[in-house]
Amino acid sequence: MPANALRTPARLFAVGALLSALTRCGSSNAPIVCNAPSSSNSSICICGSGTGACPVNPGPEFLYAAGITSTGGRILAFSIDRNSGALTPIGSVPGPSDPLPTVGLAAVNNQFLFASDRSQSQLDGFSIDQTTGALTTIVGSPFSTGTLGFPSSLASPPGSNFLYASDIGSVEAFTVSSAGVPSAISGSPFPLGSGLLATAPSGGFLYAADPRGRVAAFTIGSTGALTQVPGSPFTIPGQTDSLPTGIVDNGSYVDTTLPLTNQIAAFSIVSGTGALIPVPGSPFAAGNSPTSIVIANGFLYALNADSISGYSVNSNSGAITPLSGSPFAIVGLSMATDSLGQYMYVADGIGIQAFTIDSTDGTLAAVSGSPYPALGSAVLTVIQIPPL
Repeated sequence: MPANALRTPARLFAVGALLSALTRCGSSNAPIVCNAPSSSNSSICICGSGTGACPVNPGPEFLYAAGITSTGGRILAFSIDRNSGALTPIGSVPGPSDPLPTVGLAAVNNQFLFASDRSQSQLDGFSIDQTTGALTTIVGSPFSTGTLGFPSSLASPPGSNFLYASDIGSVEAFTVSSAGVPSAISGSPFPLGSGLLATAPSGGFLYAADPRGRVAAFTIGSTGALTQVPGSPFTIPGQTDSLPTGIVDNGSYVDTTLPLTNQIAAFSIVSGTGALIPVPGSPFAAGNSPTSIVIANGFLYALNADSISGYSVNSNSGAITPLSGSPFAIVGLSMATDSLGQYMYVADGIGIQAFTIDSTDGTLAAVSGSPYPALGSAVLTVIQIPPL
C-alpha cells in the first residue's frame, strides 16, 4: 500500500510536528491558525523570519489505558491538559478479551489505535476522533493474526502506516489501510524479536528485545518489510540467558531493562546503519526488577517492582547516572510520558498516577487531582494530534 494512503503523516512528537509546520509556513508566507498576540483580535498570523514569528496551535493530546476488569477487557480514554498534566475522562470501549492484560497498545499515524490479544491471536482496532479522542471500533475488528500468531508488544514508526507486533521468536508486520484495516506485509513474520519493541524517531529502524540477553535490530523498508541489520542480534555484555524487557530509542542510544539482573543496558546507534555498540560501563546497576522504560526531557526512567528510578543520560557517551532523590516511591504496572516530556503517567491497576517532570533535575511531583480512577488499567500510550 502506498505510504500516502492515510492522511498527511503525523509526527510522533509534538515538537517535530510544530517545527515541521513552522518550516513550511516560513518558506511559503502562508497564513495559518495560531495563537495571536493578546493585543490582536485576529486568529490568523502571517509568517515572518524565524519560528518565533509564527506560533502554532498544537492539536489535542490523549492518553489511552488498556486493561481487564471482572466484566472483561476495556480501553479507557482521557484528554491531557497540556498546562497542568491533569486527565479528563472521555469514555471507554470494550478491549481485548485476553484473560491476561494486553501488553501491546500503539497508535498508527495518530489516527488508529490497536491493542494486542494473545489468547485470541488477534488485534483489536479503533479509530481515534481527531478532535475529542473518542474511540470507535473499526469495521472488521478484531483482526486475526493467524492461528499460530500470539501478538504481544506493538509499535508503529512515526509518520507511517506500518504496525509491528512481537510474537514468539518473530516480529509480525502489517500495513494499515485508510479505513484502519491491517494487512500482513510480504515476508511477515520476520525472525527474532520476542520481547518489547521500539522504533527510531526517524522511523528507519526497529529494535526488539530478544532471548539470551540480546537486542535485535532491523531496517524498515519502503514497504514496511524488515531486514536485519548486519551483526544483529547484538549481545548485551555479560548476558547469556536473560530476556530484556522494556526498550527505548532516543535517536542516539537504545536502552533496555534487565529485570533478572537488576540492570539497564545501553547501546549507541551507528548512524546510517542502525547497528548497536555497547556503551562503556554498560550494563548499569538499576533498581529491583526494572521492566518498562521511558525517556523524557533527556532523562531516563525505569519502572521497578517497587519504585521508579530516574537517570540523567550523558549525551556524549550514553552512560546513565541516577538522579538525586531516585528511586522515587512510585509503584505501578506501566508508564508513559506526554509528547513534550513534561508529564509522566503511571498505571497501577486501580488508577492512573500523574506527575510533572522537572526539566532541570528530572524530579517527579504529583499532579493535583492524581491519581485518576481507571480500574483495571495496565498498559498506557499517549498520542499527540498534529497542529492544523
